Amino acid sequence: AEGAYALVVMTEHEPRKIVAVRRVSPMVVGLGDGETFIASDIPAVLGRTKRFLIVEDGEMVIIDDTGARITTLEGDPVERDVFVVDWDAGQAEKGGYEHFMLKEINEQPAVITETLAGRLNQDGSVWLADVTFDNDYARSLKSVWFTACGTAYHAGLVGAALFRKLLRIPAYVEYAHEMRYNEPLVGSDSLTIAVSQSGETADTLAAARLAQSQGSRLLALTNVVGSTLAREADDILYTRAGPEISVASTKAYIAMLVAEYLVALRIGRVRGDVDKDLAADIARGLNQLPGLVEEALAREDAAIAAAEQIVGASDVYYLGRGLDYAVAMEGSLKLKEVSYLHSEAMPAGELKHGTLALITEGVPVIAVATQRPLFDKTMSAVSEVKARGAHVIAVAYDDDAAIEREADTVLRIPTAPDLIGPIVAAIPLQLVAYHVARLRGNDIDQPRNLAKSVTVE
Repeated sequence: AEGAYALVVMTEHEPRKIVAVRRVSPMVVGLGDGETFIASDIPAVLGRTKRFLIVEDGEMVIIDDTGARITTLEGDPVERDVFVVDWDAGQAEKGGYEHFMLKEINEQPAVITETLAGRLNQDGSVWLADVTFDNDYARSLKSVWFTACGTAYHAGLVGAALFRKLLRIPAYVEYAHEMRYNEPLVGSDSLTIAVSQSGETADTLAAARLAQSQGSRLLALTNVVGSTLAREADDILYTRAGPEISVASTKAYIAMLVAEYLVALRIGRVRGDVDKDLAADIARGLNQLPGLVEEALAREDAAIAAAEQIVGASDVYYLGRGLDYAVAMEGSLKLKEVSYLHSEAMPAGELKHGTLALITEGVPVIAVATQRPLFDKTMSAVSEVKARGAHVIAVAYDDDAAIEREADTVLRIPTAPDLIGPIVAAIPLQLVAYHVARLRGNDIDQPRNLAKSVTVE
């Protein structure tokens, strides 16, 4: 057989039997109390069971009155241990919030704490149980490749920039669906980091397999324990974000970013690129993050006011430089996903190379300005759009007074170290996207035409 599929079949001749088969596309069997479920991934049925059978490629599932069993396509029995998920089913409920997206945005301080728990020491040393490469391997690395799609790609943008800055090593990020056809120069001296919330993204799996086939070691950065990506990787770093129900990712994205800092510290300390003082500074910043994010969340009223300013727009543009550009990309995607407004993000320096022609009176432009060394350059671009009549909304630190001269509205975030500032800056952009969608009356948790886990190419 060819192609990718996950099929569930019934027949009127045996009404109490279900047969399911998978090739490439993922499948799990949920074992409930007197009931059995077939789904593409664990979160789909988490509210009904925590016990699962993972169906491997080219296997068949037979469900009847005796229970569920897995066989080969030829019918030979396959022994498979039951996999128990430790997620709390209560996390898959709204818990008093109007939408899962808002609940998940507000869970981010706790998620950051969980992602760091037991992994990061105050001196910046890191212990990652399932990242098993030795010190010699870390020292031998010549390049690091991030591959991902969508929000995970934007996390990869931050990761690649972070690795270049801290490790002084070539670090690249490629869309998984492009990496497969771009002849990536990965090999035994390369580490490929595949980033996927679900661990089932078809294009990311294909790119990861390509990298492995060329001799690269594969590190899976994923949220779902037992996912295909986790099972196939050489090393695993689970983000521990818990079940994310809303299609638009928020807390899983933040957890991905935090996890990337842990990997960078793990490699950087071994290689000597990150000295003790810098490692301790980064650890201090990461441990401050839950409180900083909590404070950013407390300023939701400002995000609501900004949402009211752009809800009637037909186009919204996002600007940033360096790490701020990666955050702008993610903010733009969030707005597109849930509000259905056209949105575009670009490096601030690219504005004059075409997009400035689209800036007219009243067009909203959201500028992210947390990178202090790049502030003046970012403000130069803001001045350009302001001169064309744009309505400028800026994301900036509490201690940044200069921003008031250029921006019509400022979304203030608590002052943070440059390296972790972009994580905090993501919070108001998530809230703005959510509230624009709410004001427009959209189906926020299930945006049209989109799926949580993209299991097809």
